[in-house]
Amino acid sequence: MYCSSCGAAVAQGTSFCNVCGAKLGGAQGGESSGLTPDSLVWAAVAVFVVGLGGLIGLLAVMKETVGFPNEVILAVAAVFLLLMFAMEAVFVGLLLKRARAAKGATGASSNSAETKELGAARPAALPEHAPLEPAPSVTEHTTRAFEPSYAERGAAKR
Repeated sequence: MYCSSCGAAVAQGTSFCNVCGAKLGGAQGGESSGLTPDSLVWAAVAVFVVGLGGLIGLLAVMKETVGFPNEVILAVAAVFLLLMFAMEAVFVGLLLKRARAAKGATGASSNSAETKELGAARPAALPEHAPLEPAPSVTEHTTRAFEPSYAERGAAKR
């Protein structure tokens, strides 16, 4: 399922989009929730294949059965091809609109202060006058921590 506002993928059964916060379930009234990018691509392919097949069949019938002159057949073919390209342009426009909306929603959310993403790491600032001392070793600290118990154990054995 996709958000009708920004086009982001959302889990089935959710009420609000995790990316843009829009209410899901057709409450927006804009685009229908069934109009996914996949369905737009398949609709464009179907219009092209069915339209081209129908046009070829219509031209064959016009030429062989009815006997129209070639000029009329070419004019009908040109009109149908223009109509088919116009429908393809509508599908491409819908896909681009959805892509721009999704890109705009992710771009707007990344700039807002409400994001939960971590920012760039800031370098640790050291005071200029502090001497650089080596960090104490974890092993040294552990060994020194156990020295009193070794001394007690050694004294207890004697």
